[in-house]
Amino acid sequence: MTEAPTSTYLKGALFGISAVAIWAVWSAVTRLAVTTTLDAWDITILRFGVAALILLPVAARHGLARERLGWPGLVILIAGGGAPYVMLAAAGLRFAPAHDQAALNPGFAPLFVALIVAVWLGEALAGKRKGGLALILAGALVIVFGHGTAWTSLRPLGQAMFLAASFLWACFTVVMRRAAIKPLHAAALVSLGSTVFYLPLYLIVRGPHVLLLPIQELAFHVAFQGVLVTIVSLLLYGRAVAMLGASGGAAFGALVPGLSALFAIPLLGEWPTTADWCAIALVSCGVYLASGAPVSIGASR
Repeated sequence: MTEAPTSTYLKGALFGISAVAIWAVWSAVTRLAVTTTLDAWDITILRFGVAALILLPVAARHGLARERLGWPGLVILIAGGGAPYVMLAAAGLRFAPAHDQAALNPGFAPLFVALIVAVWLGEALAGKRKGGLALILAGALVIVFGHGTAWTSLRPLGQAMFLAASFLWACFTVVMRRAAIKPLHAAALVSLGSTVFYLPLYLIVRGPHVLLLPIQELAFHVAFQGVLVTIVSLLLYGRAVAMLGASGGAAFGALVPGLSALFAIPLLGEWPTTADWCAIALVSCGVYLASGAPVSIGASR
């Protein structure tokens, strides 16, 4: 895969980093939610039920895109970016800390994308991208094992859920890119598909639980989970993938742990540890290489 021209890369990088900034906040907010008043079931219905209502006109206008996706592709799109993905990621946060989720879910997504692209599509990665993915892997492992968090018997279960979620997201990324589905259309299909199949199950398991939340808390999660995370971040991510390719766009997800650590400085007064700084440096360099950046972004083409 060739490098993107400088102007295209910079625009794609801006979209990718903007999406990652939203995801960096998601881990902390969802970790707090699922350990207090909500659970993975509630988070999932808030994300996709709200987005489905907002994006219903988009889906009605553009249809199911079966001519490009086929039924298997549509199922993969909905599962990889929809309810199954969120359920795995949110449920894992009950057993493992947020920094594990940030490292193993968005952090490993570019590795899974590269594997899928190589095996399924037969596309070889350039040596520079391979080196970038190796740096991302090293940084993610530093984040997981470099913290002093106590190792519990259930933590590996949470980590396995994060990796499974990451693989689903990678499948979603490749299918969206290969079928050339526009980001807003993809968000509509994911949200509506998830709601149609998930809402009846939610009502059986949880009933109207989410509607019993205090109005301020409900409004916050509607805006954050349903609009910002599900619609806005997917639009931004989809633009990055369209401009930089599946592997290049997915690489920016590995920045989530580093941005989370940096956001904690002004918001929580928490400074990254030495291991965090090391991981941030490794991942940042890895993302630059794996995302297909020009050798010199100062040179125009």
